[in-house]
Parts: sequence; structure tokens; C-alpha cells
Amino acid sequence: MNTKITRPLFAALLFSSSLFAQTEDLPRYATELEQRVDPAPLLPIGITTPPTLPVRTMAEWEELQALTITWNGQTTILAEIVRAARQECNVVICCENQTVVSQAKTKLTSSGVDFSSNVTFLVAPNNSIWVRDYGPNCVYANDVDSLYFVDWIYNRTSRPKDDTIATAIAPYFGVPLYSTSAAPTDLVNTGGNFMSDGMGTAFASRLILNENELGNPYGVTTKTEPQINSIFSDFMGIDRYIKMTPLPYDVIHHIDMHMKLIDEETLMVGQYPAGVADGPQIEANIQYVLSNYQSSFGTPYKIVRIPMPPEGGQYPNTSGDYRTYANAVFVNKTVILPFYQQQYDTTAKRIWQEALPGYKVVGIDCNSIIPSLGAIHCITKEVGVYDPLLIVHQELECQDNSLVFGGYPIHAIIQHRSGIFGAKIFYTTDLSGSWQSADMWQGIIVNDDWFGSIPTQAAGSTVYYYIEGTAVNGKIFARPITAPDGYWKFCVTQSSATTTPLAELLEIYPNPAAAITVIPVKSSSKTLGSILVYNSLGQMVQEIFNGEIPSGNTNYFLDAGTLVPGTYFVKLQTGGQVRMKKLVVR
Repeated sequence: MNTKITRPLFAALLFSSSLFAQTEDLPRYATELEQRVDPAPLLPIGITTPPTLPVRTMAEWEELQALTITWNGQTTILAEIVRAARQECNVVICCENQTVVSQAKTKLTSSGVDFSSNVTFLVAPNNSIWVRDYGPNCVYANDVDSLYFVDWIYNRTSRPKDDTIATAIAPYFGVPLYSTSAAPTDLVNTGGNFMSDGMGTAFASRLILNENELGNPYGVTTKTEPQINSIFSDFMGIDRYIKMTPLPYDVIHHIDMHMKLIDEETLMVGQYPAGVADGPQIEANIQYVLSNYQSSFGTPYKIVRIPMPPEGGQYPNTSGDYRTYANAVFVNKTVILPFYQQQYDTTAKRIWQEALPGYKVVGIDCNSIIPSLGAIHCITKEVGVYDPLLIVHQELECQDNSLVFGGYPIHAIIQHRSGIFGAKIFYTTDLSGSWQSADMWQGIIVNDDWFGSIPTQAAGSTVYYYIEGTAVNGKIFARPITAPDGYWKFCVTQSSATTTPLAELLEIYPNPAAAITVIPVKSSSKTLGSILVYNSLGQMVQEIFNGEIPSGNTNYFLDAGTLVPGTYFVKLQTGGQVRMKKLVVR
């Protein structure tokens, strides 16, 4: 393994000090001066071969131990970020030198921001404020084990100190640093053009292809799209990389300027008035995603629209600033988003609050920074906790009591490196009342799939619920992270379907199964029906039968040897009725 951990900063420092002596506040895009000057050569950093263990890229809404920023211009905005974020986690302020540390402390003091706790000043040379783009990315070995950092080559090679900041951040956190900085896995990318759902899917604009193609200005070896996908798979555990057409007016082509993943199946998307600015291309991109991809749960993505507000009535196609409310950052139970003008800000805040119940939504005036084509997300970077307790669950849709027998089934992946001691579902139909609980039970895969149910509730009610897991080492964590102030919810209905069973699903055998398995069905009369197999996330993995089920007892068969070991559910659906049985595959 290549374990070099520094780039030659002496040349970089000389280069950057001469080029940027006249300015401290660099925009997110490359200036004309930067485009005219040949960048300083950069050598590999960190471990330049992929992790030997399978890795999972952290989603931004997961639990954080720290938020990093670079103190390099826009100090009023940075002070407000510190004010909000330090209530949730440690804020690491990267400073060029001790002089900048003193300047930062002076600004925080004059702004009335307490930095006596949950604030750390780290000397880490940098050229600009845009740490989202050049800071290291968090991945976990084996889903929830060791925390690693992955650092890409920054696409502003004329800002060499920015591209070395990972070498200061990684030792501070004591985290191994992996890097795509050496052939054949050398790769250019920016954090603003990358979003992950925490389940192996990532989004980007096709800028990632353009910056690594033949003739690129960064000196990286030419990469095809399959080669780029392979690098992301090896270094970051991304097995599905969705890429969209760059937008005409955003200049930098970073997706964080107009969209944001707010959970595993929901995209918040910026919306312009019809036909304005990037509106048509944004809509084309979203329709492309909806038509060609499903969420990691195997269901269509949900879309939440949020306005892209004008500046003095002008949009980017008529010289207005590229104002966006999608450029926000999760900091545990708080979301920090850019504000511009009260008449638009109040609408944006309401949309965020409705989409994410229980979160504290904090707005910060970003009129001074948005002309540089960036806002809150662009100048912050998350650092995940060392020992995440991961809970992945797909929120239930409305439930029809006439189709439900034995309660509303809840499935979740729950993981911790020490193992899971137990899990519970908390539920209520009255947010002003008390929460009730129901135990969850574990499937065959240790520290993985968990199941339970919420008892049947009255038709017309809304059920609010959350899941809490307890690790073997005693750590307790809930999802949504804001529970009980935040929650998932579903409505309860009652259709006119008969409750008299047409067909019954009898006990499956053998169970646990490893080969040919019998699925017995008893029907009172001939009826149309289907028998489907679902995995622990509720995804349909196999159709056993679809057609006419005869009267009497009938055996159907499944070859369990074709399934990955784990816990499954066999569903019998006849007319408007559903029967479910658990099946364990060894």
C-alpha cells in the first residue's frame, strides 16, 4: 500500500501566496487569473489503494461528531454557522495560522458566539472557504465499523492548500485517509457534486465525467464512465451512480445548488417559474431520474419542490444571483439553510419543516456569498461519529384495515459494530398524548434485519411512529434522529372489501429453508391471486405464482437456494386481502 501522507507543501505555499496575495475571498468558481496560471503539481496523499474491507458512504442526515469549516472570508456567515452547529456537535474551524485563529476568536466574541465548548480551532492551511468541495468524505468499513476518510483531487488545482487540508483533518480525528490521487485510480471530483443515500446510491451531474475525460486539465489519467463507477465502488461503496445533465446557468455544475437528498427516497428539488433559467433542465433531469431509477427501497423517488427565489425580481438568466434553498446542511437535529429575503425565506422554512418534522430549521443570510455561487452546504463538511447506530427504514404508506391482519408490519435494518441488543417501535395516534411501544425481533442475519408491528388502529386515524435501537455496548439511538419530536407517519383507511378470508397461507416448511420449500395455500373457492416473496426492506424479490388458485389445499414451491441468506416474507394476495408469513433462508 502507498501510505504517503503529505503533498510537497513548500512549492504549493510559494505558488499560492504569490497568486492570491491580493484577495482572501475566492469565489467557488475558478477566477480568470486562476485559469491563466498553470497549477502547481500535486503528489499523492494518503493511502492510494482502495480499502480492503467493503465500505459504505455516510448519508448527510446521519449522526455527526463534528462539522468542519474553513475560516477564510465571509466571517459573519461562518460565525452564525458556529452559533447554530455547536449546539449539536463539535465545530472544527480550520485556520491558516495562529493569526487567523485569533481573528476568528475576535469575530466570534464580537458576534456573541460562545466558543468555550464544542468549538475547536485547527491550524490547517487553506486557500478558500469552500470546504464542501475539497474536504474529506466519510465512509464506514462493513457499514458501521471503522470510520475512514476518502479524499478526491480537487478541481481547483490552482488552490493547492485546499487540496491538502485532509492531511490536517484526518490526523486530528485519528481517521485513516484514503485518496484517489494516484494512477490508475486518480480521480477529480468535488463534494458539491456528490450526494449519497447511505445505501450505495449516489447522485452527480455529468461534470464528474467531463473532468476526468481525455484532455482534462488536471493531469489525471483518462477515465471512462465504467472506470469512474468502479473507483467510486471500490473507495466509497457506491454501486449505483446516477448522473444528470449539467445546468446552463449554474456555471459550476454542482448538484447541491438545486437539489438535496433529505432521506433515502426523497429528493428536495429547486423549482423556478415555468420556462425560467435552469427550470426546464432541472425538470428534465428529475423526470429522467424518475423514469429510469427507483430508490434503494425499490420504489419511486418522492419529490419535494422548493422555490428558487429571485433577486430583485431577476433570475440567473437575467443576471440575478443563483439563490437556492436546497444548499443546506444537516447537523444532527438541526438543518441550517441560506436565507435571502423574508417573503421567500418564510415559505422555504415551512417547506423544510413540513418535510422533516422535529428538526430545528435555522436560516442564515447568504446574500453576501451567493454571488460566488455557493451558500451554506458549500462551506461546511460533516464528520460522522466513530460508532454509528444505523437504522434504515422505509416510511409506511397509508394502510387499509380491510387488507391488514395482525397489525401494520414494520421492517428495518438496524446495525452497530457491537451488535444490537434490542429494538422497539414507538407509536401514537395523538401527538399530545403518550407513546406506546412494541418490541421488534431479529432476523437470521445478526445485527441486520429487524421486524415488528404496530397494532391495528381505528380507520380515519393517523399513526405517528419511530424506531429506537439499543446496541450491545449500551448506545441508544432513534430514527428519525429528531424522535419523539420528529416521526414517520401513515394514515389508516377502511375499504369496503370483505373481511372473510378467501384464501389462507398456511405454515411454510421447512422453515428455516435452504432448498425446495413448500408454500401451502388453503382456499374456500376458486380465486385469482398471487404469491410474492419480499426481503427485509419490503422489496419484492421473486414472484412464485400469479393466476387462479383452486378451491381446497394447494402446494406452491420456492427454491430457497436461489435467495441470499436472510429473513423474507411470503405474501399471498387474493382480491383485496393479504396474508403474510415469515421465511428464514439459511
